[in-house]
Amino acid sequence: MYKSAATKNKVRGSQGQFPVAQNVTVAEGGTANMTCRVDHNDNTSLQWSNPAQQTLFFGDKKALRDNRIELVRASSQELTISIGEVSLSDEGQYTCSLFTMPVKTAKAFLTVLGVPEKPEIAGFTKPVTEGDDITLTCVTSGSKPAADIRWYRNEKEIQGAKEVNASGKTFTVRSTLQLKVDRNEDGVAYTCKVDHVSLTTSSHQVTEVLEVHYAPRVEITHSLTFPQEGQYLKLECVSKGNPLPEPVLWTKDGGELPDIDRMIVEGRELTITSLNKTDNGTYRCEASNHLGKSVAEYVLFVYDPNALEQTGPDHAVIGGVVAVVVFITLCLIIVLGRYLARHKGTYLTHEAKGAEDAPDADTAIINAEGNQAHAEEKKEYFI
Repeated sequence: MYKSAATKNKVRGSQGQFPVAQNVTVAEGGTANMTCRVDHNDNTSLQWSNPAQQTLFFGDKKALRDNRIELVRASSQELTISIGEVSLSDEGQYTCSLFTMPVKTAKAFLTVLGVPEKPEIAGFTKPVTEGDDITLTCVTSGSKPAADIRWYRNEKEIQGAKEVNASGKTFTVRSTLQLKVDRNEDGVAYTCKVDHVSLTTSSHQVTEVLEVHYAPRVEITHSLTFPQEGQYLKLECVSKGNPLPEPVLWTKDGGELPDIDRMIVEGRELTITSLNKTDNGTYRCEASNHLGKSVAEYVLFVYDPNALEQTGPDHAVIGGVVAVVVFITLCLIIVLGRYLARHKGTYLTHEAKGAEDAPDADTAIINAEGNQAHAEEKKEYFI
């Protein structure tokens, strides 16, 4: 009876025992810990088996010869194992079994993330020439699920054309950029960045810097606004080009510099000492590289310092201001005259109304005199 009761209680207890396991996600090459737990276990054995239904551990006994699989913890309520150096082939559904009557199981799915390889940028040649059309392609393979590729021009994100291709369990992802190269692209850094769920600490990225060759452009800057006799003048030929045009060529009025003792060329600068009237003329600098050349001109007029000191205020400006003031005054006078004339006409019209309404000449004279008296009053009031 007691035995029977004991057996009956054991059955009731076993019916209330259920193993619990959780899904696990790990990156390729990492370690996966598979844990199975049972509350209120009566020392019934636990077992882990792989997707091929091969027993990995039965309690604390290892059943499969795989050095990557190790026991972490074994007790009546828990069986935890670890799988090291996880590969994509380890992915699948694992089973935890509790050997009651009947056997009860719990399923746990092991997801293995394929880590994308570091990206590479193809189609990048150094240098490129201004006006060229180029295609930059960033490629990464081995990701699972498919990785995401983002492009950056310096620090600003730009859009590329993405393409995803499956290769077994993993994916190869590529993204392309179409560029029309100009001189503003010289020195610009293009970065391809790979984002993926397996890259928890940092993303993979690669950066290439464009080198663009282009023809030069030049301009001349000068140190004096009104160069005067006796002063020195510095002209600089500011040139931009890649390769940098060296050296620059200075000429005056289409020929060589006439006075090399006073006209000193150092690099891109032309310095003229002790300016005089003979230095007047057109100065020209020319810069060139293998892609072309560019020229700029500066017209020099040397001023007499005495003439500049005698020059007073700008009479043209003063004359213009006076003309504007006179014009505004005349406009005001005309407007005021028209206003007074309009009011005077109204006054004369009212004065004549008495004579027009009189039945005879005598009455008209009397009315006119009366209106004249009123007119005098109006005049006095108006004044």
